[in-house]
Amino acid sequence: MKKILIKNGNILTASENFTGDLLIEGEKIIAIGSDLSPEGGEIVDASGLTVMPGGIDPHTHFDLPMAGTVSSDDHYTGHKAAAFGGTTTVMDFVPFDQPTLKESIQVWREKADSKAAIDFSFHINLSKWDDQVKTELPLLAQWGITSIKVFTAYNGRLRLQDGEIFAAMQVAKDAGLLTMLHAENGDVIEILIQEALRGGKKSPEWHALTRPAWGAVESTLRGIALAAQSGAPLYIVHMNAGGEVDQLQYGRERGLPVMGETCPQYLFFTVDHLRRKDGAKWVCSPPVRTVTDNERLWQGLTQGIIQTIGTDHCPFFYDGTHPIQYEGKEIAIPGKELGKDDFTKIPNGLPGVGDRLPVLWTYGVRSGRITPNQFVALTSTNPAKIFGLYPRKGALVPGADADVVLWDMERRITYGVQVAQHRTDYNLYEGWELVGFPIKVFLRGKLIVDDGKWLGKAGEGKFLPRQAGVNVI
Repeated sequence: MKKILIKNGNILTASENFTGDLLIEGEKIIAIGSDLSPEGGEIVDASGLTVMPGGIDPHTHFDLPMAGTVSSDDHYTGHKAAAFGGTTTVMDFVPFDQPTLKESIQVWREKADSKAAIDFSFHINLSKWDDQVKTELPLLAQWGITSIKVFTAYNGRLRLQDGEIFAAMQVAKDAGLLTMLHAENGDVIEILIQEALRGGKKSPEWHALTRPAWGAVESTLRGIALAAQSGAPLYIVHMNAGGEVDQLQYGRERGLPVMGETCPQYLFFTVDHLRRKDGAKWVCSPPVRTVTDNERLWQGLTQGIIQTIGTDHCPFFYDGTHPIQYEGKEIAIPGKELGKDDFTKIPNGLPGVGDRLPVLWTYGVRSGRITPNQFVALTSTNPAKIFGLYPRKGALVPGADADVVLWDMERRITYGVQVAQHRTDYNLYEGWELVGFPIKVFLRGKLIVDDGKWLGKAGEGKFLPRQAGVNVI
């Protein structure tokens, strides 16, 4: 098998930082040390570069139908965008829209397998609860999925009642599955939306104002209480309000098996962005909040209260009536213009899977908010540990998959839609000055991004089946 020696790099992991060599054979890392020999293989000089494990995004949505359209990145274009940003594994959510869980998973595998350009795994939305689901749930691990997502919002569509969530958590605990929670108060949201529409309040800011932070905070505490009473581990997705950090800290200080995730949009943006002329670009659920919330979420990351940073990547065109060029072809997909006169019709979601690592390096690591080791832990190693992929993923150790990123800490880029590779017509970080960027990205030993050149292919990504058992960190 072909060998590749990445030589003289600054090797960065969740716990270490040292100069050394990394030797790859086939798809695996086989040695890390100094003065290693490639034994006739290829040598990649990493002098002056940082060598880190590929990013793992635990929260993405590709090819997802919503609001009369579909998210504009599929399992090829979204994977490609992820790779350009240094992410080599993504975790997508399977909608429970077939008669059974197994059939829902099969449909999503059929969507993803032929298009996948990086490695991937799935969670599944548990959006209904009955005896059939209760019987089928313990079988999920046989199909490689060990995490379920429940909702306290989206009444009549995705939401389960608290008693149903509790019952599902009891079964999940016994089956070695992790329950993930979307925490908002669906009842309050429904009332506030109707009041806003009756009052003629239809601009994008009302998307945020009808989904108040208090609903997220109290729903997070309800979820933690359900974890305490069921004994089941719980993972709060896309934490967006400072009060959620307080509740997670409360639960963890009491020894409960609860963990949390936030996303870059909740660290950098506020409801004021929705008040802009192009405010629809920032419409996502849950919504972005306030500067105070931004700061408390940063504290949650710095202090180790929050364990991961995902993206909730679910992009739409800002104006789907105008095509863009993508891989030499024109493409236009209906997008946020669908809600130009009514915030309830704006597709909820943002691009982000390729932005996560470069933006967080500049504004997290270089700004001193998080350390380089925390950066790797939050964006790669912790997701791998929580979701049963470690040490195959999220680690630079012998035997791990050779998912390796060579990072130039001094590369300066004016970021935006022309740099990001998402299949959409805008970028949230347009014009931001970034320092630090991935130069080479290897997926299981194959170079798929080479200083801006795409070498990957659809179908090269592998589905990652996971075994039952939850690692609470």
